[in-house]
Amino acid sequence: MILLGCKSSEETEIETEACVSSEGKVSIMPLGASRVQGFRPVFESYRYALWKEIIDGDWSVDFVGTQKDIALYNSHQNYCFDYDHEGHSGWTSPQINNQIEDWLNQTETPDIVLFSSPGGNDALQGASLETILPNINAIIDKIQAHNPNVTIIIEQLAPGKSSFMDEELTAAFEQIHTIIAQIASAQTTATSIVIPVDMATGFSDDFLADNVHYNEAGARFIAEKYYDKLIPYLEK
Repeated sequence: MILLGCKSSEETEIETEACVSSEGKVSIMPLGASRVQGFRPVFESYRYALWKEIIDGDWSVDFVGTQKDIALYNSHQNYCFDYDHEGHSGWTSPQINNQIEDWLNQTETPDIVLFSSPGGNDALQGASLETILPNINAIIDKIQAHNPNVTIIIEQLAPGKSSFMDEELTAAFEQIHTIIAQIASAQTTATSIVIPVDMATGFSDDFLADNVHYNEAGARFIAEKYYDKLIPYLEK
């Protein structure tokens, strides 16, 4: 996702006291474009809200990726936020497909991949499903080849603002939504499960900082959906 927006004031005060690393047993790669990367104070990634839920649940996880968030975040329960991720603003599925193997080789092997808004930027740029879907399949194939036991949670992506979603774009998002469930079923193996998570149902304009990016409420909504799917695969 490419467009920009604004942010509310919930996290404007950054704590300065010492905090400790929250890195733990289960490695999680947040993968995608700007909805993963975030751009504080303009719009939010879901990663911080999800990390806080994980800390509150007393789970032991480590976010991994070649990218580090450069924004500032409050510590939580005396833990420092885990800044690592694999979000690349504006990137499309062929770009991610071309680089995913390099990223995986440059960082700790993820036990879990959170695949955000697959095909979202492609659809915004007018790409056809015929060009989007092979790339999504190939990205999953490459992740599974790197770790045959990986768990992949893949989004049925949340829409953009209703005034922005014209008829053609709405139809494309709905088609991707349907096909992601089919991909998840087809790509699940004996050792690697691919799980769709419906980010569209219940999502509203109130969750957006601009036409496509999350505000804090939207980030929490997405984080809660991920957290519910993650719980069976986490460790204390």
